[in-house]
Amino acid sequence: MSTKTKEAILETIGLGKRVPSPEGELVILDHINLRIVRGEKLAIVGASGSGKSTLLGLMAGLDAASEGSVFLTGHDLGALDEDGRAALRAGRVGFVFQSFQLLQSLTALENVMLPMELADHDSPQSAARSILDRVGLAARVLHYPKQLSGGEQQRVAIARAFATNPMLLFADEPTGNLDTATGQRIIELLFDLNREHGTTLILVTHDTRLAEPCDRVVTLEGGRLVNGDA
Repeated sequence: MSTKTKEAILETIGLGKRVPSPEGELVILDHINLRIVRGEKLAIVGASGSGKSTLLGLMAGLDAASEGSVFLTGHDLGALDEDGRAALRAGRVGFVFQSFQLLQSLTALENVMLPMELADHDSPQSAARSILDRVGLAARVLHYPKQLSGGEQQRVAIARAFATNPMLLFADEPTGNLDTATGQRIIELLFDLNREHGTTLILVTHDTRLAEPCDRVVTLEGGRLVNGDA
């Protein structure tokens, strides 16, 4: 079955982002049309400043578009307020960021439990321990982020992202703050877990090698899609 006939989990139509600048209006994204189907692994690649992270933020409803629409699981994000978008993401969407985004005052276990508690998971502690064990951190569950290496922190972040068994996972430069060897192990773990959970993956990266395992790669250049079948 082609992606044209499969159910879309996320779709952007004429999506744009413009911001004021001293030189006039700056176009960050221009008329982005993308259709991502359930279970697909999509990579968005491009140089720094091409608009990749901005696009991810708009698709996830973390930022508001200047024009166009984003439909997440059939819901128009533009029709929802901030609380409505957060409610839509809860339990459905996971995130892995370059900067890990762990809460420094919480242990690894507590960081992973948090999204499950917000989603009213029945047994968040045992589930969090299980997925931390899966990412090789069973012995580090009571450690705080500052007591963990960069690779270990990103493993916690990946465990947290998959903890609620999300339908959709956004990964924004997940290896950007890691050395090459650690980054390779992290990306392998990310794809292994994605395959096990059957999650739709949207990976943003400047490294085309990281995009190779994906089903489809699209390229952003100057805020426009320059290749890839939308």
